[in-house]
Amino acid sequence: MASDDPRRSALIASLQLRYAAAQAEGNAAAKQALFKEAVYLNIPPDLLIQPQSPAGPAAGPT
Repeated sequence: MASDDPRRSALIASLQLRYAAAQAEGNAAAKQALFKEAVYLNIPPDLLIQPQSPAGPAAGPT
């Protein structure tokens, strides 16, 4: 469903990015606000906590 609508895909990507930032900061209030925003936008909150796709090498050679 999200792949059919570029606007919805962009909203989901934005929510996922902001959720990841809130998670990294340990900001529970921000995560709760993002869940509420997702529900308001009719986006399943489960989509926020899906594993992030790799944006590049996670770690360099050790």
